[in-house]
Amino acid sequence: MEWTDASLLFGLCCAACNGCQSSSAHPAAPAGVTIGSLTVTSTAFPANGPIPIDFTCDGADRSPPITWSAAPPGTRSIAVLVDDPDAPGGTFVHWVAFNLPATIVSLPEGADAASVGGVSGTNGFGRQGYAGPCPPRHEAHRYNFRVRALNAPIDAKAGASRDAVDAAMNGHVLAEGALVGVFEH
Repeated sequence: MEWTDASLLFGLCCAACNGCQSSSAHPAAPAGVTIGSLTVTSTAFPANGPIPIDFTCDGADRSPPITWSAAPPGTRSIAVLVDDPDAPGGTFVHWVAFNLPATIVSLPEGADAASVGGVSGTNGFGRQGYAGPCPPRHEAHRYNFRVRALNAPIDAKAGASRDAVDAAMNGHVLAEGALVGVFEH
């Protein structure tokens, strides 16, 4: 991999930034439960396809519309998480939304977790809410839009880090799914 001045600076900033990276721990299901599957889609981009510029730092930087299949019985809340596993400093968090109502199966373009009854955690930029893909120039990165159905609202406060939200979800995941999009400047 060739490091440009911008990507080196981004990597160094990420390494120094508290909360920038996520361990991306995989929260477990409740005892005796096998995690089911959710199908996650978007009308904005296909699976493994390019994410349109409006949903990135080069555009309007708003969240794309996403939809998921119905959650299994017993679901009491939904979490939506977006991360970049290809970031130079390790997995970079772009969105943490949790305690969304179990009855919803989609988020519209430009969604704010609070507007649908949920809570926002802190992304890798140190802000709450969605922050779109913004990889170093000339690097194509994958972005995982993950949805998890949980058997309870999780015990985390607004502004919680991705790691804190993952820890709170542990033992509560009933089903999960992901949509992967790609972006390069």
